[in-house]
Amino acid sequence: MKVARRCGGAGDRLAPHSVLLGVFHQLDTTGSPRRPMVSNGVRPIGRKARVVNQNLTFIVGTGRCGSTAMSQVVNLHPDVLSISELFASIPDPELLSETPLSGPEFWGYLCRPNPVTNSMIKNGATTPEFLYPRLPKRRYDAGTTGIPAISVMVLPHLTDDPDALLDELEPVVTAWPTRAPADHWRALFAALAARFGGPGAVVERTGLSIGRVPEMRRCFPEARFLHLYREGPDCAVSMSRHYSFRMIPLLREMADHCGLDSPYQLTPAHAAQLPPDLAPLLTERYDPALVTERHIPLAEFGTLWSETIIDGLAKLEEVPASLRTTMSFETLLDEPEKELVRLAEFLGVEPLPAWLDAATALLDSGRRGNALKLAEEERAALLDACAPGTRALATHP
Repeated sequence: MKVARRCGGAGDRLAPHSVLLGVFHQLDTTGSPRRPMVSNGVRPIGRKARVVNQNLTFIVGTGRCGSTAMSQVVNLHPDVLSISELFASIPDPELLSETPLSGPEFWGYLCRPNPVTNSMIKNGATTPEFLYPRLPKRRYDAGTTGIPAISVMVLPHLTDDPDALLDELEPVVTAWPTRAPADHWRALFAALAARFGGPGAVVERTGLSIGRVPEMRRCFPEARFLHLYREGPDCAVSMSRHYSFRMIPLLREMADHCGLDSPYQLTPAHAAQLPPDLAPLLTERYDPALVTERHIPLAEFGTLWSETIIDGLAKLEEVPASLRTTMSFETLLDEPEKELVRLAEFLGVEPLPAWLDAATALLDSGRRGNALKLAEEERAALLDACAPGTRALATHP
């Protein structure tokens, strides 16, 4: 019960129905190569870790756009600290605000169990990005202690022993002074960079993060933004196969049933107004098959992709041109060396030959063309739904 004693239980932050609402912060990953937790040549985390203005880059996108592969690629580079799924793990708006937090308060957000991911894991609705439950040895359990928010996806991306890394971080972070959340984040990045050999560039990648660009920009005005996108039909097909993305149209359907303007207005009390195939999703316990086996037209995911692209591009326009770039996942697959060199230059690191070889070997060209396998009528409806987003991309090179 260590987490509950230190940080409070999952219910301290969000009501149970936030399990549904939190899917807007769930992402696109299938696991990433990790930096081993080694003792030789790696400095322990200490309170004197410098808060430096590292080269900070956010990789943003719609989710299911190839950003998993991108996280794997950047994690291979010895001069990059790769942070994966940070703002999905810890989506609290307070952490991208200007309201000062003490060190213990900041730590509380990091280590309190996220009720969204915790409930999904507890109900067997896990997705591949939840790395912690797949570890052979682990201290925390979703059904009893709760899993620290930062341990589900962020720390296992960096090490095979996230529990030990969490223990190292606690005395450091809780000793920090009261300051803006952005300064806590910078200090955390610096501490992790020192722990893993001192890479000078930090890259954070969270799926479905393009909508949070304004918040990231306000918090980190120095940051660069790389928009990774994928052809709409293939991206929509991938969304349709992912548990968290399948929840989004269900949220909208439930809000419509209840006469609400937004899914964010849903509460457990609304379960009484819902049909039996939706009502359990507003409770603590539910069968994941309610989500995985429900028929949802592919065109709905095409519409979701278009809406996310159009909204995200408008938000990216507010970022100075010198601090942003775009990359097509399909172009990355077709011309890996050229695009990887461009990526390294944008991140501010050298395109090391060994890294180029290893990164190229990771890229899987078989992940494209799934929309071409659809029946003609279904594919036509999907193309029509993706057309607005495709047009928007064409006018925003």
